[in-house]
Amino acid sequence: MTTNSAPTTALTHIAQLVTNDPSLGEGPLGLIQDAAVVIDGDRIAWVGPSGKAPATDNAVDAGGRAVIPGFVDSHSHLVFAGDRTEEFNARMSGRPYSAGGIRTTVAATRAAGDDVLRANVARYLAEGLRQGTTTQETKSGYGLTVEDEARALRIAAEQTDEVTFLGAHIVPPDHADDPAGYVDLVTGPMLDACAPHARWVDVFCEKGAFDGDQARAILTAGAAKGLVPRVHANQLGHGPGVQLAVELGAASADHCTHLTDADVDALAASETVATLLPGAEFSTRATWPDARRLLDAGATVALSTDCNPGSSFTSSMPFCIALAVRDMGMTPDEAVWSATAGGARALRRTDVGRITPGARADLALLDAPSHVHLAYRPGVPLVSAVWHKGVLV
Repeated sequence: MTTNSAPTTALTHIAQLVTNDPSLGEGPLGLIQDAAVVIDGDRIAWVGPSGKAPATDNAVDAGGRAVIPGFVDSHSHLVFAGDRTEEFNARMSGRPYSAGGIRTTVAATRAAGDDVLRANVARYLAEGLRQGTTTQETKSGYGLTVEDEARALRIAAEQTDEVTFLGAHIVPPDHADDPAGYVDLVTGPMLDACAPHARWVDVFCEKGAFDGDQARAILTAGAAKGLVPRVHANQLGHGPGVQLAVELGAASADHCTHLTDADVDALAASETVATLLPGAEFSTRATWPDARRLLDAGATVALSTDCNPGSSFTSSMPFCIALAVRDMGMTPDEAVWSATAGGARALRRTDVGRITPGARADLALLDAPSHVHLAYRPGVPLVSAVWHKGVLV
């Protein structure tokens, strides 16, 4: 069974295995009962019934518990410093959320040293990993100068492969009187400095941030530098973000809280993934995205944490699954698929978000007999073991 020098490991007696491959098991989740998985190096080598597992160097008895793919968190903002507890406390007392709160984090991030930012990114990546997140996208967007944006991306790229340039988060205070000049900066010197460290380009297309024309200019400039677009779209109200994302072939339109029928139809007819971020609605007491409407129309939906210090300070994908099931009209199966395979689609990855031969060996063992318990037992730390790239972490 061994194809390289690494020992092989079999996870056996898995009560329910979520493969996300319908060719391997039941339904869209490709469920296999009483299953086994063989890990060879950093890859999945074999999947099937526990009684038919091939011989391996090592064995782990899952003891009648469920195994799911590692979560794919395709939207987060981890490169930051500072704290916005007071803002959250005030908002929970009645103050509405607006994009302006980002400025507080920008000031703290600019003032922080590299070691502080690096430690914060490591902390939140580790926090997510303990909860089953094995693939993590993260963005810049709290520097908003050429130097600070490039610094943020360099630090992020040290720790994750999925790095997004978000110089167009807001117009910073030092350009408040010249937003056009800031767009020129983002699409010129800032992009030149940042593109080598990123895979994606993003823009907050929203009233109070960047309008449709500005967002188009930023995304097309990024695409010309080889970065693939993603868009913060339609979070705070109706706007052009979703239509722009589809027009430009963006990998994802993220938030998607306020959608017209035309927006839903555009997403359903495109390859652009609708990434829903329920932590933001939870933390801002905003309207929940209507996942049911998107799913019934045939759109591809991902779930992500939007982990950031202002509007969604959670790194917990299980928490987001529970919110999506309770408040967004998703079934437990749909929510788990969206938090794994859906996130992989949003990152245009085929090697993660599933447990199939050849995929990266990213798995989470649940202290439960079924993946449904992620929504059934909200707030309970059910992830009892995680394998990342074949290593038990």
